[in-house]
Amino acid sequence: MADPEILIGDPITTCLSPSVHDMVCKVGFEVRENCDINSVVTHNGEIHWEIITDCVSYAEPGQGLDYWGSVRLLGPVCEAVHLHFLTLTKEQFEIQYAPWFQWTNFPELFPEIFDALESLPSPTVSLSIMKLASCLERALGDVFLLIGKKCPFLLRDLLASEELAQVFGHSVMDVLKVFIGSPHGLNLRNILWHGFASPREIPPKYCSMLLLLMAGLGRLLKDFLQQTEATLAHRPFVTLKDLEDLIVFPSVTYEILSVLEQVMKKSTFILKIMLPYWEMALVKFKSHRFADCAMLLLTQLEMGLRRVFAAVNQCPDRLLTAESTTLYTTFDEILAKHLWDGRVNQLPLLLGEPAMEFLWDFLNHQEGPRLRDRLSHGEINLCEFPEEAASQLLAFSLVLSLRFTDEHVLSMFKEEAAIRLLIRLAEGYSSHCHPIFHLKKQVLSCEESIRIWPLLPLPEELGQESIRLGGDSETCACYSLITKIICELCHHVPANLCAIRDTDGPPTAEWPQMLRRLCCTRIPTLFCPRAVLEVLAVLRSIGSQCQRVSSQVAVSLQLRHKQWVERNLRSRQRQNYLHMLHSTRLLSPVLYLILLFVVLELVNIHFVCGKDAHEYQKYFNRFLKSILQYTENLVAYTSQEKNKWNETIVLTHAALLKIWTFSETKQMLIHLAKTDPQVQSCEKICKSVITKNP
Repeated sequence: MADPEILIGDPITTCLSPSVHDMVCKVGFEVRENCDINSVVTHNGEIHWEIITDCVSYAEPGQGLDYWGSVRLLGPVCEAVHLHFLTLTKEQFEIQYAPWFQWTNFPELFPEIFDALESLPSPTVSLSIMKLASCLERALGDVFLLIGKKCPFLLRDLLASEELAQVFGHSVMDVLKVFIGSPHGLNLRNILWHGFASPREIPPKYCSMLLLLMAGLGRLLKDFLQQTEATLAHRPFVTLKDLEDLIVFPSVTYEILSVLEQVMKKSTFILKIMLPYWEMALVKFKSHRFADCAMLLLTQLEMGLRRVFAAVNQCPDRLLTAESTTLYTTFDEILAKHLWDGRVNQLPLLLGEPAMEFLWDFLNHQEGPRLRDRLSHGEINLCEFPEEAASQLLAFSLVLSLRFTDEHVLSMFKEEAAIRLLIRLAEGYSSHCHPIFHLKKQVLSCEESIRIWPLLPLPEELGQESIRLGGDSETCACYSLITKIICELCHHVPANLCAIRDTDGPPTAEWPQMLRRLCCTRIPTLFCPRAVLEVLAVLRSIGSQCQRVSSQVAVSLQLRHKQWVERNLRSRQRQNYLHMLHSTRLLSPVLYLILLFVVLELVNIHFVCGKDAHEYQKYFNRFLKSILQYTENLVAYTSQEKNKWNETIVLTHAALLKIWTFSETKQMLIHLAKTDPQVQSCEKICKSVITKNP
């Protein structure tokens, strides 16, 4: 349980450092002279770029932009643009500017932004700038690919590229750098997307200016496309897949929203100056604007966690936006194992593994949705953002906020059954995006695939031939090795999970249940060392190849049986069909054996860190990769193009010998457990995973 007292102190009025606050809130208002809007934009929406670019100041030769001076001179221009937009009706705005937003591939966004301009400094303006920045970044990336091959991941690198300068000109790109591309300038994108700026600190005129700049870029791009006869192609949006794996909390109800409305006013996790963002997030969820809700929640989760991070690590200066010479404290640092100075980050210890795993699942894991990255870089179609994702974020935000309320408030809300359920689910959360989770899922999928193989009865006329094949020495040797290896592996299965520990034969009907129960073993996923991730990658590759073999065998069995029944097989094909049936009866227990090996190594995977460099290389290169090679060859031999069914038996015999030989040396991970393997559990090393170095 977190201590709400750690966040109590003097009231915080800003999270912007003094120089950043001055740049955003004051510098652009220092020049009082009026700017004639007619010198900036014509009545039909055409922009005079030279008026804007002339306001950009440069430092001494070789020192780049003078951001302070540029913001001072651009201030009156921004004010004029903002007043200009306020004089337009929505119809006038769309007539004059709508055609020039088409290049962004999200033209429907801009009328909505126009409506927000009438707001006083509010979360609406902040949210609008966040959406404009992400839309602009995505669109500029599309333009970059007209000339370049690989679009830079970071916006600052994109704006500094020669490719965009060829299209829009260096002076225009410098204007964009002043607004969104550098920590030396206004840096509107970063201070909002990372949750530093409160609603009242963002002048609406900067939102208006970004709106005008994006229309102006559309005109410049049209000229470039006409001159070069090029065609702008838009990259497809990212579709969030496998979200069903991440749905842990029940759908958010109005009852839960009502509790959150109360909690966010009492929780020390939420700054009072940021409360309007939380209130708007709830409004957006209720109005089915799920992307907007997620954007606001993500920035404020980062803000709140930054406060906790700064408090528990005793570095209060990390709460503020950094100067241009220092890194911002963002999710990357907040959720890391170590601090910038090598000390252990205390935040994971305070929050606990379940909360950290939730955050890593939604934000960091490469196979997860990476919601903040994808939303901030404009990779997701906002109109299609799933309700489920926003609902999970809301539920987690409620539970996290409750952890920073006093005991009386918490006990009061715990009287609600729905809240107790959310807390229980949050406390029991385990990763659904880590490679360990995906390997477990893969093993279970493969097991199910093997279990439903259509192992049809042999044709009567091939019965005697089948008996002869089944009694050959290599097949018998394979079954003997399978029995020996299974007996060895079963000695390392906890007794309560394996009802057939003393089996003397190939897998039985009880094996699928045992694999499922082994896959339920909780394995630490947070901050996995490199060696663990390397072994995981190979185990997943082995599992993937087993899945391919299983799928190919199932298809071949169905096809050949149909051809046999319909008497469409020639003499040689009938013989090959017999070899297939014979081979697949051996492959079934072999694949079960490999799945058992994979999941047992997985359960003990953190023991790989106990191997020295020589032992690790021997295990990794000479053993694991040899099994991977076997499964890859098996994929090739069982394909319909190859149909090398006899060869699979020879191949299998060699692989089983390799497994048995290595098993005898006691160098598998299952052999490294120092305690009784029947009761060995990775739970014993959970506590050390966070605090020890990889």
